[in-house]
Amino acid sequence: MRDQLLQQYQELLTSYLNEKREDILYTAQQMSRWMMEQRIPPEEMVSVHAEAVKKKLPHLSPSVKDSFDLLIEMMIGYGIALKEHESLVNRQKELEYEIEVAVGMQQTLLPDAPPEVGALDLGVISVPANRMSGDYYNFVDHGCGSLGVALSDIIGKGIPAALCMSMIKYAMDQLDNPSGPSEILRRLNIVVERNVDASMFITMVYGVYDTVRHIFRYATAGHEPGFVYRERGSSFEDLTTKGLVLGVAKDISYEEFTVELEPGDAVLLFSDGVTEARIDGQFLGRERLKDLFHEYLHLPAQQAVEGIYQNLYERANYELKDDQTIMLLRRPQE
Repeated sequence: MRDQLLQQYQELLTSYLNEKREDILYTAQQMSRWMMEQRIPPEEMVSVHAEAVKKKLPHLSPSVKDSFDLLIEMMIGYGIALKEHESLVNRQKELEYEIEVAVGMQQTLLPDAPPEVGALDLGVISVPANRMSGDYYNFVDHGCGSLGVALSDIIGKGIPAALCMSMIKYAMDQLDNPSGPSEILRRLNIVVERNVDASMFITMVYGVYDTVRHIFRYATAGHEPGFVYRERGSSFEDLTTKGLVLGVAKDISYEEFTVELEPGDAVLLFSDGVTEARIDGQFLGRERLKDLFHEYLHLPAQQAVEGIYQNLYERANYELKDDQTIMLLRRPQE
């Protein structure tokens, strides 16, 4: 193949030296692309050019001819670098494919939509800052009109966070649903402490909403405190939170708290990516978040959380620094 390549290149070189037409340069570009597709290294391309020049210009100065030898040696380094680059590109493509698979698998860990529960208006939105999220949420049917809700923030990103999320998901699937929030967190803590690297932390709030008595029982493990919105007075209260993050120590108990909701009252849960969103160069913070929540609480729960997120996203100049998850549980007006 080399003899054929040399002959074609010599004919091309001769044509250009004689006529210097633009279409010959275009043909040279096409030939260059073909040589790259055939993975012909740069030093071989220079070698072909040198031989073609020597045949076309036999009376060329010996020093000029010798200079091609130096150029060929220099191109060997470029050839090695090119192969390394191609190897990195191929590896990057493999990683991109693996990440796409992981993203798809992660999506299967999250509910497609909030469940429809009588006597409860429920909405949730979760948006990753990057392709993979460190936020996790879930809904669990506790029976007898009670719905369990979980919201977790894995301190970390990418595939390690996704692996932790899958562990939390399957650990929760093995728990007895009738267990209370404090017991669920206690048992999840044991699983995390045994299986997660000490450098990673997982926060969580787990609550059970009783749609008959309209009582919300919850426990937290180092998670951002949520709000209770009181329709009467249009005011917000901070949810009481106590408890270490999951996985810090093996034997930890979590205190359980209870909130009663009147018609129109709501529980708002969120990850710290919401309060730490950058607005005008500053963190949004909890006080401004209350104002933002208040603008949308007249809407159905799902429309409300979507509107809150979109407003926050626009005010943050369409840039997420961290994953954002917002969950709203509201007792409808009677």
